[in-house]
Amino acid sequence: MRADFTANADTFPKLLLINAATRANRPANRLKDYGVWQTWTWLQVLEEVRSFALGLAELGIGRGDKVAIIGGNRPRLYWTICAAQSLGAIPVPIYQDSVAEEMSYVLAHAAAKVAVVENQEQVDKVLSIAERVPELSHIVYDEPRGMRDYDHTRLKSFEDVQALGHAAGKSKYLGDAWERKIAETKGADVAVILYTSGTTGNPKGVMLSFDNVMISSRNANQFDRLTDREEVIAYLPMAWVGDHIFSYAQSYLAGFCVNCPESPETVVENRREIGTTYAFAPPRIYENLLTLTMVRMEDASRLKRAMFHFFIGVARKWGENILNRERVPLHARLLYGLGEILVYGPLKNRFGLSRIRVAYTAGEAIGPEIFRFYRALGINLKQLYGQTEASVYVTAQPDGEIYADSVGKPSPEVEIKIADNGEVLFRSPGVFLGYYKDPQKTAETKTPDGWVHTGDAGFFDPKSGHLKIIDRSKDVGRLKDGTLFAPKYIENKLKFFPNIREAVALGDKSDFVCVMLNIDLVSVGSWAERNNVVYGSYQELAADPRVYDMVAKDVDAVNRALAEEGPMAGAQIKRFLILHKELDADDGELTRTMKVRRSFIAERYAPLVKALYDGSEEVDITTQVTFEDGRKGAISARVKIRDMPIYPPAGEAAPLEKKAA
Repeated sequence: MRADFTANADTFPKLLLINAATRANRPANRLKDYGVWQTWTWLQVLEEVRSFALGLAELGIGRGDKVAIIGGNRPRLYWTICAAQSLGAIPVPIYQDSVAEEMSYVLAHAAAKVAVVENQEQVDKVLSIAERVPELSHIVYDEPRGMRDYDHTRLKSFEDVQALGHAAGKSKYLGDAWERKIAETKGADVAVILYTSGTTGNPKGVMLSFDNVMISSRNANQFDRLTDREEVIAYLPMAWVGDHIFSYAQSYLAGFCVNCPESPETVVENRREIGTTYAFAPPRIYENLLTLTMVRMEDASRLKRAMFHFFIGVARKWGENILNRERVPLHARLLYGLGEILVYGPLKNRFGLSRIRVAYTAGEAIGPEIFRFYRALGINLKQLYGQTEASVYVTAQPDGEIYADSVGKPSPEVEIKIADNGEVLFRSPGVFLGYYKDPQKTAETKTPDGWVHTGDAGFFDPKSGHLKIIDRSKDVGRLKDGTLFAPKYIENKLKFFPNIREAVALGDKSDFVCVMLNIDLVSVGSWAERNNVVYGSYQELAADPRVYDMVAKDVDAVNRALAEEGPMAGAQIKRFLILHKELDADDGELTRTMKVRRSFIAERYAPLVKALYDGSEEVDITTQVTFEDGRKGAISARVKIRDMPIYPPAGEAAPLEKKAA
């Protein structure tokens, strides 16, 4: 019966049957646990999924029921997705670091009947909010440590559920009964509900069909020529659409192996051990790797520093040309080859990127210098633009057409148009079915003929044909004098500097632009250690006048760059401050995908905003915070404010008045 699915493999459970038949002994999943890599073949994954699916059926899960999935990247949690889908149920991954209120909203809104979680921490969190989710009948846990003395009336281990499935398989599901259930699943069915961590309001449940996810993923596999020989490390949140596509959908379609790291802290080491060939990381990851590298080089010997900087200079000059297979002088190739032995190869090995064929970044703009640094090392790093509502792919950069300031051309089968107000709209087979239980929001986002409003402002470069994203369309504003104000554009320029981790730009309908900054504790902390600057906390370091001096140089560099950029020349930063605490998702300041909630922050730090614009040089503030264990507290501080010089647009002379009005 399995062969019958080949011609109509329109759901992931059907693909699992095919992979188990055609790639029976090929690795499908690995997990590093207690220092040892454990491997499951496609045939073994089929048996794991089958027994768990039948166990879920014994717990009452059937067509249309929701199964919540909460935890880190673990094979059993990925198997749960397929197990639920095989029964016609709908998996609902939830961010494992969600605070109780966020988690209870999603569980209740989705009416989850069973929650499959990673460990004791997630069990405790779900139990604490279980009374708010009346539909929730069982909690299934993967890791049994610490669970022995719990009341198991509603709790079951993963093995317990599989045991139920084994028993039921012998008595109720004889022969091909489970496969007949799989045959009932169709491409038009809802495959998954992924809740967006929106910058305002409650999360929205994005319903994606099997057709949405599979067509988008199949096109992406063909675009980058992915095969069943790829190796991928799964470390991004399972509730994020990117992980669902890269670590689940594309794997089932291509048949490649997905590797789960031992812990979040060992991702780079585990990536090195596996030899990852296909990878995705947000810009923050690439920025952090580069920051750590530069920090280490400051502590290296003079000879090593000199060698490093010399060969990095060679790479910056010739590396991208060599990567793009362009004509390069023989002496440059020889010098680059020596650099590969002495610097580039060891550096790529440290990053765990020695075997990378394709690497992507998306989500936020990545600094051109950072982007080019990795490509200069010979890493095929590319950019894409996507959304949950698109099953990820809207645009991607084709090989040989890689530009630091663009996000690529429309992905296969994707149409894009730019509205009169500059907003980007797209239409594709990956377009979502709608927002769960929210037809009004669906109608606001998706037109009757299938076009989706992205909420982003952008334009097509007339020379390259590539899409460039400026900012969120609703965030693009004007200063009082009519100057264009694109806050995200300014924030990204600031975050290109290793000392600055986060930035929040203010200025719409105001006389001038101000920013609130977070320093990067790794980069600035390393500087403090080298310069014997003593500090006891982030708050102390952020308030140090020497840190302000250092950051002011970065802000000044941004102003100089903006002065060269025509319409943005008048949006230079007139005043800035360094926040007394790091922006945190638990405090509602960032989304779970680490995007700034700009309007929320402006309201939360209203006294700081007022001080930035009334000419104050410092201001006292007390801020409520949420600790990791859920407790509330408060941080009080006196925050200093700096004025910055404003430069005339290119072609004019002296800098403008330094002091803010």
